[in-house]
Amino acid sequence: METPLNAKIPRKAPVGRIITSAAIGLVVLIVAVNSFSTVQYGNVGLYKTFGKLTDEVLNPGVHIKIPFVQSIIQVNTQVTKAESDTSASSKDLQPVSTHVAVNYSINKASAYNLMNNIGGNFDAVIISPAIQEIVKEVTARYAAEDLIAKRDVVATEIHDALTKRMLKYDLVVNDINIVNFKFSDAFNQSIEAKQVAQQQALKAENDLKRVQIEAQQKVAQAQAEAESLKLKKLEVTPELVQLKQIEVQEKALEKWDGRLPTVTGGATPFIDLNSLGSGAAGSSASSGPSSP
Repeated sequence: METPLNAKIPRKAPVGRIITSAAIGLVVLIVAVNSFSTVQYGNVGLYKTFGKLTDEVLNPGVHIKIPFVQSIIQVNTQVTKAESDTSASSKDLQPVSTHVAVNYSINKASAYNLMNNIGGNFDAVIISPAIQEIVKEVTARYAAEDLIAKRDVVATEIHDALTKRMLKYDLVVNDINIVNFKFSDAFNQSIEAKQVAQQQALKAENDLKRVQIEAQQKVAQAQAEAESLKLKKLEVTPELVQLKQIEVQEKALEKWDGRLPTVTGGATPFIDLNSLGSGAAGSSASSGPSSP
């Protein structure tokens, strides 16, 4: 079938128009994407327009901004830890190195003042130098041994001084921990020797107390025995002695078989009464009249 000469042939859209439409769509998409920004949880946001911060503090969530003109910087308000090693001298001029860990956070309402006046590197600008200075100041008030014995007191003084210092920068000091005190080898050896001497002295004292207690126990026992013997002597009377003798004689008679001993171990012999009796009877019989 032939096409009529006067029929209109559909024209194809020019390629340039398609590219333009695609470019416009891409620009719109980019603008739309850059019109929103999200402030993460645990942070607050601050608008930054052409490099200048605004004092409006943005809470976590999605916020609208002017594309390519504004940006939102995020400030961490969670508790953050800063650690520092400080070398100082104690009150008795002993060198001591202190490792301190400080937990701090940013006051949300004052995030603008901090970022506008100090900047994002406030940790290195404010916190670390303050820790160094305050630890040296507090350490110099105590002797080396007291730094060990009064560790909690020293930590409290550092905490209070650092809190006062950080208050003007709207930083909150949540907690401080003295992780370690490090002294010279000579001081450590002297401390060890002192502890050994104290332990030996304590042992000697305990031994002395033990000996004293044992001696007291022996004296008390001897006194008790002497008192008991004294009481026993007081109880011995002539009547008691006589009664004991009678008891002994009674026990001896109970065991006697009726025979008297013929010989004793002494100088005077016993006389056998039975033999004398039989001998006398025999003599009487022999001396009688004879039968006619």
